[in-house]
Amino acid sequence: MVKTLAVIGIGLIGGSFARALRAVGSVEHIIGIDTDPVNLAQALALKVIDQSAASLAEGVAQADLVFIAVPVHSISTVVAAIAPFLKPGAVVTDGGSVKDEVVKACEPLMPAGTSFVGGHPIAGTEHSGVAASFAELFTDRRCILTPTSATDSGALKLVSDLWGAAGSRVEYMDTLSHDRVFAAVSHLPHMVAFSLVHAVNRSAEEEENILAFSAGGFRDFTRIASSDPVMWRDIALMNRSALLDMFDRYTLEFTALRERVAAGDAEWLEEFFTTSKRLRDSIATR
Repeated sequence: MVKTLAVIGIGLIGGSFARALRAVGSVEHIIGIDTDPVNLAQALALKVIDQSAASLAEGVAQADLVFIAVPVHSISTVVAAIAPFLKPGAVVTDGGSVKDEVVKACEPLMPAGTSFVGGHPIAGTEHSGVAASFAELFTDRRCILTPTSATDSGALKLVSDLWGAAGSRVEYMDTLSHDRVFAAVSHLPHMVAFSLVHAVNRSAEEEENILAFSAGGFRDFTRIASSDPVMWRDIALMNRSALLDMFDRYTLEFTALRERVAAGDAEWLEEFFTTSKRLRDSIATR
């Protein structure tokens, strides 16, 4: 049980975390802080939060736990802003999908007697805003926590227990491993989806109404390109090194595929597609 939770950024992730903890009785009082007054008013109307705060200082002053759900580039700025107003024993955690740069920036900002725990719930949709949030978003989904040698064990247990209460399967990783893994399985796929939309749109400029013929495959593959542009701008920049490495690996595979298509190599193509199908099927059945 957390007596008072402050959520900074009442969107899909922040709103769903608040809803999930309220649903299982793990929080008594929820304070919402958001730069969008319309979104904040909607959070109150939907009873996602119990009260809104006019400022970061007011919002966190009584909080036992602060959950930061803002674009990753802004997380350390928010921590710096709230640090002087945290009460002794307060725990701050985040939901950003880049961890090494975020954790390194945030840990030194925490006042004595308070703690920061890096976190990343592996859940989401292409929708944003508090109206898109729902309590079951994290059910049976992983949440990665990235403790360091400076992480307080009590704070880590609290954050872990709360994510477990929200329905998540909690796992632990070091920050660099986290960023390499998610550059491959999350960040690169989003970059490819964004790029594919651009490529097809440019073709549409030459071939009238081409997008009108987009079928299920194109729509399914590019669904994630409807995600928040600001969030993905920040992710691309803050996980730049690991993402660039994955760009290079993808380019090698895609270049090889292009060359075999150009050469008309049916046997190679069938083997390539068969291997991909087997790997994808093994993921889908887990």
